[in-house]
Amino acid sequence: MAESGESKLKLYSYWRSSCSQRVRIALNLKGLDYEYIPVNLLKGEQKNPDFLKLNPLGYVPALVDGEIVIADSFAILMYLEEKYPQHPLLPSDLQKKALNHQASNVVCSNIQPLQNLAVLNFIKEKVGPDEVIPWVQSHINKGFAALEKLLKDCAGKYATGDEVSMADLFIEPQILGAIKRFNIDMTQFPLLSRLHEAYIEPVHPEDQIFPSENINIKNNHIQEEGPELHALTA
Repeated sequence: MAESGESKLKLYSYWRSSCSQRVRIALNLKGLDYEYIPVNLLKGEQKNPDFLKLNPLGYVPALVDGEIVIADSFAILMYLEEKYPQHPLLPSDLQKKALNHQASNVVCSNIQPLQNLAVLNFIKEKVGPDEVIPWVQSHINKGFAALEKLLKDCAGKYATGDEVSMADLFIEPQILGAIKRFNIDMTQFPLLSRLHEAYIEPVHPEDQIFPSENINIKNNHIQEEGPELHALTA
């Protein structure tokens, strides 16, 4: 909930963007009310001059908090963690905190940027459409193999223990995209497969932690032409 006298948070988002999904999950975990503003990447709305004022790169998500504009999912999550400490995303234990940062960066630095729309369009145009899926699969498989090794000695129910933490917010949207968009064989990644099952397991009959098909996200935020994400609120 916004504090008295504070303007409502605004999130510019696209339903299939894993970067946006991370932020939506965090907002819901922390119980924060926000205005959802859809940006349809396939229609090129990210190139609209008004949106480019928020993020000159033309990427989602972008978070507006009064006069503050943040246009990077990792930066947004760190901002939310500092300003809204309820339901912390990072553990106090330094080793686990470092593991969360490292796992998050495996996804946001070494997997997701290599499969975003601009990169895929470039490969399709310059190399050929038949090379797009093999390119993505190669980088996802490499990143997932690294996550399996990184998390094997620290994972509990979730990536770094038995509580949802920042690493989970990066991992599950990436797994979901890998399965649904890029046909990744998850049998080669048993730890990530187990985590995926934990993420989609309902905590209560009315709640689901991460992905679900054909439902709106919490608080009736707008759904854009496809599946959305629920976040753990218990």
